[in-house]
Amino acid sequence: MTVSLAFEHGRAKMAYVEADEVPMVSKSEIDYSILSEAVVYRLRRAQLSVVSDFNESLLAYGLRPADFSVLIVVANNTGLKQSDVAEALGIQRANFVAIIDGLEDKGLLHRRRSDSDRRVHYIEMTEEGRSVLEEISQIWKDHEDKLIDRLGGEKARDQLVGLLRRIQD
Repeated sequence: MTVSLAFEHGRAKMAYVEADEVPMVSKSEIDYSILSEAVVYRLRRAQLSVVSDFNESLLAYGLRPADFSVLIVVANNTGLKQSDVAEALGIQRANFVAIIDGLEDKGLLHRRRSDSDRRVHYIEMTEEGRSVLEEISQIWKDHEDKLIDRLGGEKARDQLVGLLRRIQD
């Protein structure tokens, strides 16, 4: 006899159900139980679905989504310290140093040591960084446009962004 957890959709009721045999289901018949209505699960699945194609596009440049985020923030905010960018993007210091090292090795960013405090580094875009960012920004825009179409237009995008901001704040 097997025991499984059953979930009644939309009512958040859970109960253990006993069965004499293990039912065989196909991949398309999988019962996701509470995951079907779980916000965290749906957010993660949506994120994986949306990001994978863009990630592949970035890999052609030897970049990852975190690299793209750093390039965007640095390009649009002159005079930021390395620690300011890391904090703004929610990236831990140890991970951020590796990201900046990689971008600097690719010639996309440059670190400049503060004249008044040698512990402080400012991050600046290089010409190569600006050129690459311009190219990948167009790729991002194309991906964003496809996603907006999948959502049903800009109004739906704005609603989704508003809900996500509410969760983040």
